[in-house]
Formats: sequence, C-alpha cells, structure tokens
Amino acid sequence: MPIRVAVLEVRLELPGVRSLKEKRGIVKGLLERIRHRFEVSAAEVDELDRWDGAGLGFAAVGNEVAALQSRLQKVASFIDGDGAGVMVDYRVEIVT
Repeated sequence: MPIRVAVLEVRLELPGVRSLKEKRGIVKGLLERIRHRFEVSAAEVDELDRWDGAGLGFAAVGNEVAALQSRLQKVASFIDGDGAGVMVDYRVEIVT
C-alpha cells in the first residue's frame, strides 16, 4: 500500500495586528480550528518574529493523491474565507 504525504504552505498577511502576542492568539485559534475540522497536522513554520504576517504549514497522510489534494484545497479555501488574515500565497505538494 503506497503512503502519500501532502503538504500545504500558506502565507498570511495580518493587517491591523500590532504585536506578536496578538498575532499568536489569531494564529493559534486558526490552527486549532483547522486541526479539528480537517484532521491535519498544522503549525506556524515561518515569519515567527513578524507580527503582521505568518507562514503556516499543514500536512495530511493517506494513500489517494486526489483525496489528499482535495483535503488541503479545502483547508486553503477555509483559510481564505475565515477572515483571520489575508492569504497572499499557498502551495500544495505531494510527497510520494
């Protein structure tokens, strides 16, 4: 049985955020909502010291590439519509 890993990288702008503490609260809440809703691993992985932006990473494991791509596309759509920040870029990669 082939095991596939799908990775989603997202860059967010956080307009109006004025401190790292405020940013951490927004990012932490967003990551928790996504973890529980989509059953993916999630972490802030880039721009850790920047208060008005964030680099987020998500991973999912499965055996069907199409299902993994679909799940991570739903995560990206959720982030885009959530309002926690403005998604400026994202990328999905499948590791075989």
